[in-house]
Amino acid sequence: MSTSANGNGAGHGSLAATRPTEVSKLDRVVIRFAGDSGDGMQLTGDRFTSEAAAFGNDLSTMPNFPAEIRAPQGTIPGVSSFQVHFADYDILTPGDRPDVLVAMNPAALKANLADVPHGGTIILNTDDFIKRNLTKVGYASDPLEDDTLEAYQVHRVAMSTLTQGALAETGLGKKDAERCKNMFALGLLSWMYHRPTEGTERFLREKFAKKPDIAEANILAFRAGWNYGETTESFATTFQVAPAKLKQGTYRQITGNTALAYGLVAAGQRSGLQILLGTYPITPASDILHELSKHKNFGIITFQAEDEIAGIGAALGASYGGALGVTSTSGPGVALKSEAVGLGVMVELPLVVIDVQRGGPSTGLPTKTEQADLLQAMFGRNGESPVPIVAPLSPADCFDAAVEATRIALKYRTPVLLLSDGAIANGSEPWLIPDVDDLPDLRVEFATEPNADNDSGEFWPYVRDPETLARAWAVPGTPGLQHRIGGLEKADKTGHISYDPVNHDKMVRLRQAKVDGIDVPDLVVDDPSGGKARVLALGWGSSFGPIGAACRRVRKLGLPIAQAHLRHLNPLPANLGDILRSYDKVVVPEMNLGQLSMLLRAKYLVDIHSHTKVAGMAFKAEELQNLFSEIITGVTTEAAE
Repeated sequence: MSTSANGNGAGHGSLAATRPTEVSKLDRVVIRFAGDSGDGMQLTGDRFTSEAAAFGNDLSTMPNFPAEIRAPQGTIPGVSSFQVHFADYDILTPGDRPDVLVAMNPAALKANLADVPHGGTIILNTDDFIKRNLTKVGYASDPLEDDTLEAYQVHRVAMSTLTQGALAETGLGKKDAERCKNMFALGLLSWMYHRPTEGTERFLREKFAKKPDIAEANILAFRAGWNYGETTESFATTFQVAPAKLKQGTYRQITGNTALAYGLVAAGQRSGLQILLGTYPITPASDILHELSKHKNFGIITFQAEDEIAGIGAALGASYGGALGVTSTSGPGVALKSEAVGLGVMVELPLVVIDVQRGGPSTGLPTKTEQADLLQAMFGRNGESPVPIVAPLSPADCFDAAVEATRIALKYRTPVLLLSDGAIANGSEPWLIPDVDDLPDLRVEFATEPNADNDSGEFWPYVRDPETLARAWAVPGTPGLQHRIGGLEKADKTGHISYDPVNHDKMVRLRQAKVDGIDVPDLVVDDPSGGKARVLALGWGSSFGPIGAACRRVRKLGLPIAQAHLRHLNPLPANLGDILRSYDKVVVPEMNLGQLSMLLRAKYLVDIHSHTKVAGMAFKAEELQNLFSEIITGVTTEAAE
C-alpha cells in the first residue's frame, strides 16, 4: 500500500461517526496488540499499520512472537504481540512503551502489563478472564476485580461474546466465529484513532477470496468493533494523529526482509545479471525466499535447497556461471556456510550472503533479535579469509544495503556478508520508492579474450584490475577462455595450484588488500551543537533507531551529543579513526557483549565505552537516554575540574 507524502490519505469508508465524542489531537501513539499465538495479533497489527501508512503517518513496528509453532493456549510462552508507533513527524523506533495495550487474555495482560506506563489505556477481552485461564498464568485473583489495574485506564470489552453476536446470522460455528474477534479489536481501535477502513475490508475480501463466507464474517466483526466504539458510553474520546510531513514522493510500508528482496531485484536489473537465491528456510530470514520467489519475471531464480551448504553451493555455482549468486540465512546457517564462503574468497567470485541475525548460540532465540554475529562475519572462516561486511540500519534501508552489497560483490569479485537482524527483518516503516534511474549502474564486463602476458594465448583467471584488484571474470564456455578455479591456493595470475610459500604469502596479502581498498563513504557525524559535543554515540545495524531517538531526547534536555552510524563494518570508513580520537568519550551500544567495541579498540587504540544488551529485544530509547545523559554529565564534570 502506498501513499504520497503530505497527502491526506484515505477517508473512513462507510462507517461514519454519529455519536458526538471528544476528539483529542496527538502527535504520536504507541499501540500494542497482544494475545494468544492463535488470536491473529500479527495480522491485526499489520492491518492497523497498513491503514496508518495509507493515511500518511510515519510509523515503525515491532512484531514479537513465540518460537514454538503452537505453544500451549493461554500461556505466557504462547503470547504473541505486535507494537506499532505512528506519528505526525519523523520517528525512529517502534516506541519504548505502549500507550494502549489490547490484551485478548490474562496471559497477554501479565506478559505485557509491566511495559504500560501508569495512566496508560488497557483494553481487555473480558470473556477470557475466567478462573482456568487466570490460574494458568499464576493470577491468584482476578486482576479485573482487585487493585492490579488501578493505575491504568481500563476498558472492559466482551469481545468474544460481541463477535459471536455479530455473526449469529451467518451460520458460522462458534469456534470459527470466535476466531474473528481480532477483527473486532481492529475495528474498535480503528474507530478510536480515526483510521481508514476501506483498505482493511478490501484486504479481507482478497485474502479470503476462496472462502467468501469467512471474508464476510471477518468484515462483519470488523464493523461490529467500529460500531461498538461508536455506540458504547465506555469510550468518550477518540484520537487523531495527523499525517506526517515527510519528504515528497511515493511511499509504501515495507519490512526489512521485503526491502532486501526488492533490493536484490533492483540489483539484478541494474546489473543485467540473472540472480539465483540458493537458500534453506530459517527464521527470521525465510521471508526473503518467499518474496523473491514471486519475481521470476525479473530474472530471479529461487532454489530451496536441502540444507544450508547446498544452498550456498548453488549460489556460488551460479556466480561461476556468470549470474549473481545470493544466499540467505541466520547465524546457525552462517556457521554451516562458512567453508563455502571461504571457497568464495579463494575463487574470488561475487556472492551476497545475507545473515538475518537472531539470538544465539545454537538454536538460541529463533524469533528474537540480536547483533551477535559480527565477529563470526569478520573472522568465522579458516585461514586469512577477509570479506566485506555491510549492515542496514532500518527496514527501509535494507533496500539500499542490498544494492550496496551487490555493488561491492560485483566490482571487487568477492563474497559480501550483509548483516540484518530480526528487529529490522520483521519490523516495518514507510519506504520512499526510489527512481530507478537514480540507482547505481551495476553492469559488469566479462572477460572476452585471452589475457596472458606472454605469447601462450591463454586466459589467466587471476590477472587483476590494478585499481580494484578484482580478478577477471570469464563465463564458462567462452571460446578461448578455458580456466580452472578451486579451493586450493592459486598461483598469481595463472591460477594454477600452488604450494609455493612466497606465492601463498602474496595471494593472502592481495586478497586482504582488495577488501581493504574497497571504496566506502566517509562516516558522517550528526552534531547539531556545531562541534560542542564531547561525547559520540556510535552504533551499527538496528541500534540506529534507539540511539537516534535517545540523542534527540538528550539534546532536548540541553545536553550536546554527537551521533554516527556505521553501515560499512569491513572495511571501516577511512575517517573513522580521526573521528573517534576527536571526542572525549565514545559510547557504543550493541545487542551483543561488545563485539564492535572490541574491534575498534584493537584497530584504533581508542578507549570505547561499551554498553551491551542480549535480552532478545532491541534497546529502548529511554535506557540509552539515561546512559548518554550520565556519561555527558560525567565528562562535563571532569572537564570543569
